Amino acid sequence: MKPLRPHLLGIESDAPFPPAESALRTPDGLLAVGGDLSPARLLNAYAGGIFPWFSEGQPILWWSPDPRMVFHTGGVRLSSRFRRGLRSSGWMVTADSAFAEVVRACADAPRRGQDGTWITGDMQHAYLALHRLGHAHSVEVFDGAHLVGGIYGVAIGRMFFGESMFSGRSGGSKVALAALAHTLEGWGWPLIDAQVENPHLLRMGAISLPRSAFLAQVRGLVRSAPGTAPGSWHGRFGRWPASRLAASAGA
Repeated sequence: MKPLRPHLLGIESDAPFPPAESALRTPDGLLAVGGDLSPARLLNAYAGGIFPWFSEGQPILWWSPDPRMVFHTGGVRLSSRFRRGLRSSGWMVTADSAFAEVVRACADAPRRGQDGTWITGDMQHAYLALHRLGHAHSVEVFDGAHLVGGIYGVAIGRMFFGESMFSGRSGGSKVALAALAHTLEGWGWPLIDAQVENPHLLRMGAISLPRSAFLAQVRGLVRSAPGTAPGSWHGRFGRWPASRLAASAGA
């Protein structure tokens, strides 16, 4: 029988989480409460298919919803109209060149139906710490020197766990997501975790996986493999024109 309340985490950052399969059905996916946002705790959570999500003033809440929203890296879709516009775009794409700015922009971006942000100051500091350790990464979209879109998340092994994205101009987040997926597909990384269902993500090709199927894939993908050591993606990703996506992200 499933527990009636989430698991209470202890103060030890390396303490194990309960199995993600034991998360509550109502609210869907709530697994644990408490703990901290240390790098060790966060990496332990993501490797187990668990992520933090809470608002200012709440305790830290840890989730593993069922089903789970994901992208296959070869399955991100951009509409034909959007791709036509990209052909003449002067936007450029980079990685890990403006991580703090992307996180801050995601925190400041208005969200329909939401009052405030879950990307609290403590969350921002936590992901900046992961970034300094080479575990958290951003993809940026620039128009000249102006940041017009971005996405950030956590990488373990060959698995990327997306956290948030933003558009400073129309289409900026689409380009960031498509650029991330295009690059990861080339590296042999098959999945991007998108956490919970969202109509916008569904239109871009996201699919729902039963939690059991998601966890089975994650547990294999997070294992170390050649080319997956923590570190900056700035040089490996390079700097390239967003127009390249016009041919690679089909509708």
